[in-house]
Amino acid sequence: MIGRRAPGSGKCSLLIVLLGTLAGCSVGPDFERPAAPDAKGYAREGAPAQTVKAEISGGEAQRFVQGMDIPAQWWTLFHSKPLNDLIEEALKNNADLAAAQAALKVARENYYAQQAVYYPSIDAGFNASRQKNSNTLSPTLAVPGIPYFNLYNSQVNVSYVLDVFGGNRRQVETLEAQADAQRFQVEATYLTLTSNVVAAAVQEASLRGQIAATEEIVKVESEQLDILRRRNALGDASGADVKAQEAALAQAEATLPPLRKQLALQRDLLTALAGRLPADEVAEKFDLGSLALPRDLPVSLPSKLVEQRPDIQAAEANLHAATAQVGVAIANMLPQITLNANIGSVATQANELFMPGNGFWQIAGGLTQPIFEGGSLLHKTRAARAALDQAAAQYRSTVITAFQNVADALRTSQHDADALKASAAAEQAASDSLAIARKQLQLGDISYSALLNAEQTYEQAVINRVQAQANRFADTAALFQALGGGWWNRAERQAQCFHCNRPGTS
Repeated sequence: MIGRRAPGSGKCSLLIVLLGTLAGCSVGPDFERPAAPDAKGYAREGAPAQTVKAEISGGEAQRFVQGMDIPAQWWTLFHSKPLNDLIEEALKNNADLAAAQAALKVARENYYAQQAVYYPSIDAGFNASRQKNSNTLSPTLAVPGIPYFNLYNSQVNVSYVLDVFGGNRRQVETLEAQADAQRFQVEATYLTLTSNVVAAAVQEASLRGQIAATEEIVKVESEQLDILRRRNALGDASGADVKAQEAALAQAEATLPPLRKQLALQRDLLTALAGRLPADEVAEKFDLGSLALPRDLPVSLPSKLVEQRPDIQAAEANLHAATAQVGVAIANMLPQITLNANIGSVATQANELFMPGNGFWQIAGGLTQPIFEGGSLLHKTRAARAALDQAAAQYRSTVITAFQNVADALRTSQHDADALKASAAAEQAASDSLAIARKQLQLGDISYSALLNAEQTYEQAVINRVQAQANRFADTAALFQALGGGWWNRAERQAQCFHCNRPGTS
């Protein structure tokens, strides 16, 4: 999957050094984009056509559409205005996203700054001094007997390093690749932020559903306890039945504080994601009934996934930078040629500074060849090659993880749909069983312990159904995140990005 090759001009001949310095060459391997994995799909059995349907809100069947593009604002497919508003606020105020964007500016400016090596360095200077000759030395001036004098010197210096072996070009290439990596890090931060907001909103909706279901259970248990106490007073129910119902009520009430604690923590998380302090809690609240389950889910082609995932693109850019750094290390072992020139004028009077005869100039060239550096240049080159191997392995690992994420999201979407269907059926069956048990208890056909078992079964079925509903929404968000989140379709990115290409284009 990782390809490297040394260019044909990798070794510059002495003739090129002496006669073709302007053309130059670049030592070290040239970067080649890794080929996309040769994979037909994300699972051996292939992607499912659609999920099963459950006759309940949030239980709609979802179709998996091969090659379907992902909208930039994929979260709008949940049709929740509070969710849209909260994500919009998070994108404006989240500090992590702002930090990633600032880091991108740093990387860009470093890249632009490094491009200065392509041009000569020109400096201008002016010096004025008051001096005195020593009586024991020859006079500085041509006229003897004048110990005190003023000296004015103005000059322009020009220096240029010939990039014969491409070390400077490789360094520019490195910084450009690093800027690309940071650009995709911004996209990854953007995707992570929006996905985290959706996941947190879904979790809040799940907790609210569980709390509502538990509060309803507590209400039913309290009513049942009141009935049993009245029956006990009339001698129609035993004290043991009353105590058992009190225990059941206490057990149901004990499940509420942990749920409410989780909800409070989830609210704090949403507030932090929106860039606020905890005391300034966001106004948006979420419940499962306010979210719509998208019917059509995209399944990108495996060959496109490597172009859509920002973490893969960042890993590729890091691989590119590591490749260029090998060239930098090799170039540092080769001769460095520098050209220098300066022109100026010297006079003892400021008004004579630019008069004929006071000017001077100098042109010089130098060649420096490292001979002995204690082995540091050799080891730096070996380190650069090892860093390239490391970047290649990290790229492969990132690709494998990305494919795993998509496979997991597809399997989870399918199996959690099955789980919701089963949970909905279990809840309905438990509800019917509880209704029958209550009637049987009134007729004296069953003991109170049998009713208590039916109630506990129903309580757990309600909680399981709420959790299964929330999982369907969370699965959808996870799939959009695993496939890259549609960052390539954002209008503001197309207007502001750095060397941007849409996935699938060059």
